[in-house]
Amino acid sequence: MIVQLMYLVAALCFILALKGLSSPKYARYGNFIGAFGMLVAVVTAYVHGVVHNGLWILIAVALGVVVGIPAARSVKMTAIPQMVALFNGVGGAAAALVALAEFFAVPETGVLFRLATVLTVLIGSVSFSGSVVTFLKLQELMTTRPVLLPAGQQLAIAAAVSSVALCALTMAVPNGFLLWLLAAVGLALGVLFVLPVGGADVPIAISLLNAFTGLAVAASGYVLANTLLIVAGTLVGASGTILTRLMAQAMGRSLANILFGAFKVTAVVAQGEEQRTVKSGTVEDVAILLGYANNVVVVPGYGLAVAQAQHAVRELVAQLERRGVSVSYGIHPVAGRMPGHMNVLLAEADVPYEQLKELDDVNPGITSVDVAVVVGANDVVNPGARDEPASPIYGMPIFDVDRAKSVVFMKRSMRPGFAGVDNELLYNPKTTLLFGDAKESLTKLLAAVKQL
Repeated sequence: MIVQLMYLVAALCFILALKGLSSPKYARYGNFIGAFGMLVAVVTAYVHGVVHNGLWILIAVALGVVVGIPAARSVKMTAIPQMVALFNGVGGAAAALVALAEFFAVPETGVLFRLATVLTVLIGSVSFSGSVVTFLKLQELMTTRPVLLPAGQQLAIAAAVSSVALCALTMAVPNGFLLWLLAAVGLALGVLFVLPVGGADVPIAISLLNAFTGLAVAASGYVLANTLLIVAGTLVGASGTILTRLMAQAMGRSLANILFGAFKVTAVVAQGEEQRTVKSGTVEDVAILLGYANNVVVVPGYGLAVAQAQHAVRELVAQLERRGVSVSYGIHPVAGRMPGHMNVLLAEADVPYEQLKELDDVNPGITSVDVAVVVGANDVVNPGARDEPASPIYGMPIFDVDRAKSVVFMKRSMRPGFAGVDNELLYNPKTTLLFGDAKESLTKLLAAVKQL
């Protein structure tokens, strides 16, 4: 009775954690509540029913603490999506390995046990290998563009059909070799599943794989007869599914198009080698533009995160506000590389939550904005997503900053954004480019504005 009660406490903590994580204001508390719930769950599971291998479990926990805490602390904010991908993959692999171990440990198995086992092994394997590929893409250890293997679509279909056949065969004839073979096919399927996904779509693949891991954990909960694993896995699976759907909506495309749209792309047409003119400005030019504006919108992106410029932009905004300028931040749902990336980054600099505006808050009044300042963003302000049906990001809702009275675009270079698509906004006569590191540029701008 006490065990089920403690599991209920842990489950309630997980639910409250998800609720807290839905708001930047309470996200920190949500993390603490979730961590406390996990502590309760682990201690309860260890105390109850762990008779064998207890020492090995404690050693594994100790190693996880010794390795995990320093590793997590050393991860930069810009690399959080990669870390999430790895954590997600490890979760899927753990669920698959637990199901394999339990299959060999239990000689007599029922139909439901076998079903849960094959699903855990398959889904966990797909989640693990797919998450590793997303990590490699985000870390830029491989190309972020879609990778189309020869007959890749046919190979993916063959792997999917084979996995279903192996599931059915293992259900009918329980066999360890078949289960290992299913795991191998699942690993191949995960790779083939994620390789065609590229650019800004990779975070959506991570979210979907996170949902897969939740399902694998829930199924492993049935294998181990552990109610809390079923509850926790279901929560992860459900929240991951909802997040995937919301991200797909934020991209303005269907999930099927995001995951399989690359197979329909036959070629990328070159734009030619013509030289196009851009208008670059000095720090003093931009300072005058901002200092005498009435209404300014700042649109941050991954470049701001890379430069760790959140404090610099906050100080510049504070200086503009002292001059009577109304300033807000436009936060795209997929700004950065994961949902909430910019919210957390700006929260570190104590930016008031009330200043963080979404698309529906900014776009209706964008024509009255004197200056739109784009700091390290690219794809989320690319007019091609709105005007060019041939563009890979066509249909993705964007900030219509090209409709503001003027635009300041802060970039390191003319290199395209994460989606690898050229941005017409760079060549707009309204746009003034300020090249350089975002933190350095913002710091210089702050000093220049103070001199006005």
